[in-house]
Amino acid sequence: MSYPAGLKWPYPIKYKEETEVTTDVLILGGGIAGCWAAISAARNGGKVAIVEKGATLGSGAGVGCDHWQWAVTDTPGVKITAEEFTQALVDNHGGYNNGISRYIQAREGYETLLELEKMGGKVRDTEDTFEGAEFRDEETKLLFAYDYENKLMIRVWGQTFKEALYKELNRLGVKLYDRVMATSLLTKDGKQGSKVIGATGVNMRTGEFYVFKSKATILCGARPQRMWAYNTELAGASDLRTPSSMGGCYPMAWKAGAEFTMMEKTIERGTLIHSSAPHGSGSPSNTWYAMTMVDATGKEIPWVDRDGKIIKTVSERYRPAPGQKFFIMGGGSSSLPHPGLYEYKGPRLHNVDALMEREEVTLPLYADLPGMPEHERHAIFGLMVGQESKTKQTYVNYTRAGFDPNKDQLMSYQQLLGGGGYGTASTGAKVVVGLPYIRNFSSGVSGGPVVDWDMKTTLEGLWAAGDGIYGGNDHSHAATTGRYAGRKAAAYTKKAGDDAIARKQVDEEKSRVYGPLKRKDGAYWKELLAGINKIMQAHCGNIKRDTRMKMGRTYLDDMQQAADDMLYAVNPHDLGNALSILDVLTSAKMIVHASMARRASSAILHFKRGEYPEVDPPEWNKFVTIKLDGDNVKVGELPITYGAPYVENYEKYSKV
Repeated sequence: MSYPAGLKWPYPIKYKEETEVTTDVLILGGGIAGCWAAISAARNGGKVAIVEKGATLGSGAGVGCDHWQWAVTDTPGVKITAEEFTQALVDNHGGYNNGISRYIQAREGYETLLELEKMGGKVRDTEDTFEGAEFRDEETKLLFAYDYENKLMIRVWGQTFKEALYKELNRLGVKLYDRVMATSLLTKDGKQGSKVIGATGVNMRTGEFYVFKSKATILCGARPQRMWAYNTELAGASDLRTPSSMGGCYPMAWKAGAEFTMMEKTIERGTLIHSSAPHGSGSPSNTWYAMTMVDATGKEIPWVDRDGKIIKTVSERYRPAPGQKFFIMGGGSSSLPHPGLYEYKGPRLHNVDALMEREEVTLPLYADLPGMPEHERHAIFGLMVGQESKTKQTYVNYTRAGFDPNKDQLMSYQQLLGGGGYGTASTGAKVVVGLPYIRNFSSGVSGGPVVDWDMKTTLEGLWAAGDGIYGGNDHSHAATTGRYAGRKAAAYTKKAGDDAIARKQVDEEKSRVYGPLKRKDGAYWKELLAGINKIMQAHCGNIKRDTRMKMGRTYLDDMQQAADDMLYAVNPHDLGNALSILDVLTSAKMIVHASMARRASSAILHFKRGEYPEVDPPEWNKFVTIKLDGDNVKVGELPITYGAPYVENYEKYSKV
């Protein structure tokens, strides 16, 4: 691929230029976690800089947000404790969750939201649009979602959040390095496993090289993506995260010697289009909970409670079953296998697949907005669909086209995509010929760097927060953990000394970064990504076997050699894409290593081993960890109770 004839690159080319930046706290990633980490660090007296591959004002999955999750302590109407709820979240994932970060989220979520409100984020129904609604607290004007009895989720105007955070960053004097892609971590004496003292980066418009020197560094990038499939023509519909989010912080931390866990957890998909299509078009989970659904003939699909009892009213869909204290999540279809505990299962749509087998339902399904109570209808389509990240485009485009939620139904992609609430392929193979070898790096709770009660990784000088840690997931989790990590990192800088950058390490990274520019042709980044996808589809798919994974590991190593010899780029943007695909390649290797290390199948981790078919045997009820030691991968473990006891440890470590 060459640059189109007659067109000039619109930015000055600065491949030979190098800029050095010195700061106290360096934030890699300008999404929700990154913004909160920077604000918190700056308020605690640190000189702070953010390095963001895109533009901080609009970066990350948190550009929009329709509900603020799991705010427990001090939230009006909540009657359970942060400890009780955290333990429920951990237990519901069979222990494979981050109890540390979830407790921080439950404990500090509401005060973080109030802090955001002071910055200018809108969190209350100040116009009284929903006055009298059963999900509205009339005294505080807060709007709640999901469980109306326990009020663990707050409906918010999330499209206002990033602008409020951006203004606060500028007010505090945080330095923003937008369009700069971080490429590596710098370590003391240039040695793997030693103290992290900064990072390198390259400007994706000018090609200028950056050397960032810091006393503390916080990883706030998103999780890896695109290992199994990536359709560039459907990039905007691929998932809730931005197409440019390739998980670059994972390879950086991996190469520096940080420890990771849960990297073997991946989710089977039945289509190239993942979360955004259902989120934006009527799938009765998450943003659309608890929508009335009808089939193509107008027949209503019943809702059932935890116990499978048919729910007769819309109001009951938002309440626990008799004898149930609270539920964690609901919606989707009861045909979707859920490994979580029965105790916390919420109201959900009836088993649609079973109804289809009995020929009682005719596809497609439709979200029956006119059939919902007025307040519920406008809370879902007028508020939540309009405020969640990419789903706002559904609201804007459909409204402009004349869609009227008071009169019109909206076709849902549920079942048509090949499965339940989020389009997963768990049951949909009977409905659509899916592609069972296409997987995703764990929608929902995912793997990532191990962190402690300081949100510090296993490397000195390196913290992590948000989507880029093990157990990462939602918007308020990113906000609270970023805020927590920022204050901890800032406190660390007050006693940390200055360490000199190892010039050899910088020069070696510079040579690696600019390598693709030295070639005029060869392998373009899309070709490399297609090769990675094919290897992962064939050798690290649904059922994993040692022989296949060993072959896959060999092929990925061969792919690395081919990339080193053949990968080319023609401009700074191309270069950024090429480097991102090299990150995808490294992440793919990490997943294969972790998958080989776990020698047992696990329902919770969506993990099947051909040689080890026993599901969740007691001796494997533990976190498997991996880290790079030289050129070798070291396998370790952590107890499934890692981080407990939560109250005692929070009280001990949370203050600065």
